[in-house]
Amino acid sequence: MYEDKTLVCKDCGKEFVFTAGEQEFYAEKGFVNEPQRCKPCRDARKNNSRPSREMFSAVCAECGCETQVPFQPTEGRPVYCKECFAKRR
Repeated sequence: MYEDKTLVCKDCGKEFVFTAGEQEFYAEKGFVNEPQRCKPCRDARKNNSRPSREMFSAVCAECGCETQVPFQPTEGRPVYCKECFAKRR
């Protein structure tokens, strides 16, 4: 029913194959448009759209080593490194 199609990426201009399996998947999901970007360009676009996470320095309350956490530490509240946090769970 489906046959492989060769498409041209609108970002890099390279040809890529839209396989029969991918076409079937698109049809099952109800997608009506063919992909316009090759896999590497789709992945790059997806990764660029995510904002980078700000990390904060802290000292682990259990082992005392320097660590990075994705939140602003609050005065008087313990902060744990990845290993110590995993032990406490």
